Amino acid sequence: MGGVTEQTTAGVPEFKQVLGHPKPLWMLFMTEFWERFAFYGIRWALTLYIVAQFYDGSGTGEAPANTLYGAYLALIYAAALFGGYVADRLIGYQRSILIGAVVMSAGLFLIAVPNEQVFKIGLATIICGNGLFKPNISTMVGSLYGLNDPRRDAGFTYFYMGINAGAAVAPVLTGWLAERVFGSESMPAYKVVFIASGIGMLLSLVWFWFGRRQLGGVGRPPEGGEGNMRSLWVALGTMAAIPVAFALLTIDASVLAWILGVLFAGLCALILAEGVREGSVRRDRSIAMLIIFVFNVLFWMFFEQAGSSFNFLAQNIVDRDFGGWIFPVGWFQSVNPIAILVLGPLFAWAWVALGPANPSIPRKFGLGLIGNGLAFALLMFALSSLVDDAGKIPFWTLFMVYVIQTAGELCLSPIGLSMVTKLAPVRLVGFGMGGWFLSTAIGNNLSGIFAGHVSGETGMTVASAYAGYTFGFWALVGSGVLLFLVAPLINRLMHGVK
Repeated sequence: MGGVTEQTTAGVPEFKQVLGHPKPLWMLFMTEFWERFAFYGIRWALTLYIVAQFYDGSGTGEAPANTLYGAYLALIYAAALFGGYVADRLIGYQRSILIGAVVMSAGLFLIAVPNEQVFKIGLATIICGNGLFKPNISTMVGSLYGLNDPRRDAGFTYFYMGINAGAAVAPVLTGWLAERVFGSESMPAYKVVFIASGIGMLLSLVWFWFGRRQLGGVGRPPEGGEGNMRSLWVALGTMAAIPVAFALLTIDASVLAWILGVLFAGLCALILAEGVREGSVRRDRSIAMLIIFVFNVLFWMFFEQAGSSFNFLAQNIVDRDFGGWIFPVGWFQSVNPIAILVLGPLFAWAWVALGPANPSIPRKFGLGLIGNGLAFALLMFALSSLVDDAGKIPFWTLFMVYVIQTAGELCLSPIGLSMVTKLAPVRLVGFGMGGWFLSTAIGNNLSGIFAGHVSGETGMTVASAYAGYTFGFWALVGSGVLLFLVAPLINRLMHGVK
């Protein structure tokens, strides 16, 4: 039984409190800051780099770039399923994070090599490393709080701010290095982006290596896994998984969707079986969690246009000219995390201040879906009524799309991490966190397929963007309203979990 299980059932160790929360929260905050710096440092550049490097800048490269990006993100999150299991049953959360950080660093440096095959091998390496890192650091945050600690959601929201602090800095710094220092606007030095992100990942590794002493027994190996042999086998298994990730990355996106769907169905069956074994209350809570996972797929299918079709929208259709100075495409990626840093404390305060009036978990998810839908409503308006003679829409419209999406995200994503630690079967909390990321993976793969349709065969146009984003609006608002309607049923299944 892993460390997180013991903490959530047998009481939480006494930690020194800093700013009203356990001290290790802030160490995990900074570890995640640097890992997210690495992850988001390359996010803005990937699709643009694929088109520029491997398709000579032709619009025909947009659709394949979008689908590859969607598959990459999908596998990033799908790998979390296996990483959660490895930590739960084999080597614990701390060692999983350390191995994952080393592998991710290697992958980030590999994608700097301007060769398409090496580039994809590098992406596969990042995928395998991230699978060990991502679900397990989130799970350890849950281990710092008791199950009914009212600070729990606020703690996850602050942790989520750490994610977005790294995400805010990364596009600005890497974009500046690529365009102003080592390249130009017309010919960015993308490999500098990837190298800088690799350095950020090494900083995350070093930060956690020295800071993990604060955690005490949280995240240590399960009984029988204290030696180094299991860790060695996990490291070798991770290396062996890279060719598998490469194969999945390069197959047709629709085939990958079916594979992820089968994995998700199997995960749901395992979680439900464990819930049944633990009794009727855990069974019902597991069912509630799995229902919300389905709605999570829809949210990320459209939210993750930020790294794919929104990049090409910004490049081709948004007016970025400010009197001769052109706003860099990559800098749009910083709007969302900066908005989270501004709005995040307000949401964290609101969930506590509302007290008994605090919306239930399913209602918060419904608000997230509808908020995401309103961002697409703004795009529909801009693409139908605000296009100028040059075929451009105003800068402020895309800027505000990111801000509106942020409000929706804050209702859903940090609450989702907290939800899993409350509702998952006791012995499979890390596995449940992997399930959360697998549902996100399915949404991300669908986001790449959807973005490919938005761009079409020859590149994005005003007409193709309007048609695609109209569909996104109706899908999001419709699912949000449906979730509001079934919220009372889900609340009964949660048996008092708030």
